[in-house]
Amino acid sequence: MRRVAIGMIFPLAVTALWELAAWAGAVSGDSFSRPVLVAAALVAAVADGTLLRQTAETFVSAIIGLAIATVLAVAAGAVLGLSRTLERLTVLTVEALRPIPSVALIPVALLIFGFGQNMTGSVVAFACFWPILIVTISSVRGIDPRLIEVGRMMGLPLAKRIRKLALPAALPGIMVGIRIAAGIAIVVAVTVEIAANPRGLGHGMIVAQQSLHPDLMWATLLWLGLVGWIANWGLLRLERRWLRWFWAQREA
Repeated sequence: MRRVAIGMIFPLAVTALWELAAWAGAVSGDSFSRPVLVAAALVAAVADGTLLRQTAETFVSAIIGLAIATVLAVAAGAVLGLSRTLERLTVLTVEALRPIPSVALIPVALLIFGFGQNMTGSVVAFACFWPILIVTISSVRGIDPRLIEVGRMMGLPLAKRIRKLALPAALPGIMVGIRIAAGIAIVVAVTVEIAANPRGLGHGMIVAQQSLHPDLMWATLLWLGLVGWIANWGLLRLERRWLRWFWAQREA
């Protein structure tokens, strides 16, 4: 709690300077509005349910994409982490596809899915797949080789070695990749809504900007940051609960 209180000092100071600058006429009200007006717009948008509905639309799309990416990337990363041969066969494909900007897939996703959550979720899944894949491969490669050797000596097939040995040992690293991808999921979901999908927080920001309501635009942006922070905090709490043994070792 103390860390949160200390962390609030800087944004509160920036908000106070922003209000003073707006009051003195140093910043344009058409672009920056005033923190007091932004706060009023935020309360009104939450009260009438608009912001909550947009938040649900954005986060459902982000969660769908993140879930798809997690399942596929963890499975593929575990296999590639255990098999050098498969990794060498696929490295060119991975390195060729990974740099493609996720937003470049928006026209393709529109053709396949049309407007809606499936379109946004597919673009999010592509963006989130690569960091989870890379972290999973690295985490599986980083586990004690003797653990995998024991599985081979016991005659366990590859699927059981992955499920019973590799994934539990690599889980702390994989969770870091998932948390990184969660932030990417929110960013990409909002970006898709701004660029092409008429729904969610991204579309709400564009409508507010085009309607000359900078107070609502800034309120939506600040709300997005707050909700994103809460989501990351929740993931970190879940990670600490699921991996108590790992965090106990780190804090010992």
